[in-house]
Amino acid sequence: MQRRFKDYFLITLKGVAMGAADAVPGVSGGTIALISGIYEELISTISNVNISLLKILRKEGLKPFWKALNGNFILALLIGILTSFASFMRLAKYLIEQHPILIWSFFFGLIIASIFFVGKQINKWSISTFVALIVGAFIAYYVTTLPSMASNSNPLFLFIAGSIAICAMILPGISGSFILVILGAYKTLSDAIHDWDFKRIAIFGLGAIVGLLSFSRVLKWLFKHYYNTTLALLTGFIIGSLNKIWPWKQSITVLNDTTGQAVTFSEISNLGTLSVYQQQINDFESYKIVTEESVWPFVYSTINNGVNSQLNLAIVLIIVGFLTIFILEKVGSKKA
Repeated sequence: MQRRFKDYFLITLKGVAMGAADAVPGVSGGTIALISGIYEELISTISNVNISLLKILRKEGLKPFWKALNGNFILALLIGILTSFASFMRLAKYLIEQHPILIWSFFFGLIIASIFFVGKQINKWSISTFVALIVGAFIAYYVTTLPSMASNSNPLFLFIAGSIAICAMILPGISGSFILVILGAYKTLSDAIHDWDFKRIAIFGLGAIVGLLSFSRVLKWLFKHYYNTTLALLTGFIIGSLNKIWPWKQSITVLNDTTGQAVTFSEISNLGTLSVYQQQINDFESYKIVTEESVWPFVYSTINNGVNSQLNLAIVLIIVGFLTIFILEKVGSKKA
């Protein structure tokens, strides 16, 4: 298929959306790729990276090598992903700290719409697809309940974290950034990006490349041999991830950044949610969430001494997020 400049520009914009999603712990760039119509090409392109490409480069030259690599597609997508991820991670940090209910509401609407659009791609329902859907939802929900680890900047740990997180980043419904939070690597990576620490970024990136090249082959094989079951599993992942993205939370245990000890949040404050407490004291670094649970908006207000649950604006942003997926799906339906 012959692509023009505007086609690659569109792919770059899809990469921007993927990078922005992956920067938020709880949202998957793989979901955006699936909705925008480039997921299978992405997985196929990555899985085709092997030693035979080097033989093409050596025997036939750069142009045949670049074509076999699907280089224009990769370059256009990476430009969007990396630019967006590096810049939006800073914005996401601010929004999560200062306006957590609003940003999670937008993404909650986005994920609800994603369930519909990914699920409708399943051509045939059977017992196996229903089982895959349920299993996927259970796995993703379980992942969202796992406690976060303490921050770790060991080079080997960063390499392994990169390998694991990149697998999640290309899986719709499972957030690579949230996996980094669970592993205790999210702050280390965000600090490295903020400080332009190229050594730590490179170690993480190398791990990501190894994980990506390995895992993409598994996904390609699954799509080829078990298309409907695989899509059902991915749809289940998206359903299960809703627990993490639910805007109203009650904090159970938190990590003291100074002592490295996990403590019950009620020992620190009479409020029920860490983000509310942090906004009141204007300190977002001393404590990090370890475990939390979803609550209803009126419960959120009650446990936080009557603080505004922002329910009306949250509903508006859920609708905006929902409609955003319709736009992405319409754009994705165009061949690019």
